Amino acid sequence: MTDPVSPSVGLGVVHLFMKAGPASDRAAIESAVAAAVAAGDQVISVAMLGHKADVAFMALSQDLRRLRSLQTELCGAGLELADSYVSLTEISEYAQGVPEEMRNMRLYPQLPPEDKPAWCFYPMSKRRNPDQNWFTLDFDKRKELMYEHGASGRKFAGRVLQVITGSTGIDDFEWGVTLFCIHPDDLKDVVYTMRFDEASAVYAEFGPFYTGVVDELGAVLDAVGVQAP
Repeated sequence: MTDPVSPSVGLGVVHLFMKAGPASDRAAIESAVAAAVAAGDQVISVAMLGHKADVAFMALSQDLRRLRSLQTELCGAGLELADSYVSLTEISEYAQGVPEEMRNMRLYPQLPPEDKPAWCFYPMSKRRNPDQNWFTLDFDKRKELMYEHGASGRKFAGRVLQVITGSTGIDDFEWGVTLFCIHPDDLKDVVYTMRFDEASAVYAEFGPFYTGVVDELGAVLDAVGVQAP
C-alpha cells in the first residue's frame, strides 16, 4: 500500500471549481464523494453562482493522495475542472498559544457549519512593494496589525465562519479564505469592513472571488442540472 502524504499537523485542503455538462455522470459523482467521506474525509458541496464554475467541492483530508483520488474521480465522472486551490489548515504565527479548543478548531475544522449556506472563497497574499512590504515589518508590528484585523472579523461572530488555510509554497497565493455565512450580504459586509484595516488596506492582494450556496450533494447536482439518466 502506498504511504499517505500527510501534514505533520492539520489537514490538506483542496477547492475544486468545476463545470458540468452533458457528459456529467450523477451516479459517478455521488460515488466519488461517498468514497471520500467513507475514508474519513470532509467534502463540502457548493452550487456556484456566475460563469466561473457550476459546482465547487471543498475537501479536507489527512492524506493528500486521497484528495488527488477525489479529484481524479470527479473529473472521470464528466466534470470539467475550471479552477482549483490547494492549501493546508494552520495556526497563524500571530495566534500561537491560543487555547487547545481553538487550536483544534483551526487545524481540524468540522464543516460545513449549520445554518450558514452562503459561501465564498478567495485567495490572498501580502504585498511586497518597495514602500508596502509586509515582510520587512518587524514581527511585533505585524502582530499588532493582525490583532486589529482579527478584531474586525470577530464583530461578525455568529454571522460568519471564516476558515483561513495556508498555501505559501503550495499554490499561487499565500492564504485561502473560505467564508460560511447566514446571509449573502454577510459575505459582503465582512469583507468590506475588514478592507479598512491597515493589514488589508495597505498590505493585502486578493485573487478571484467564488460565491455559491452550500447544500447536500443531491441538491447541488439538481441546481446545476446534473440529473440521473
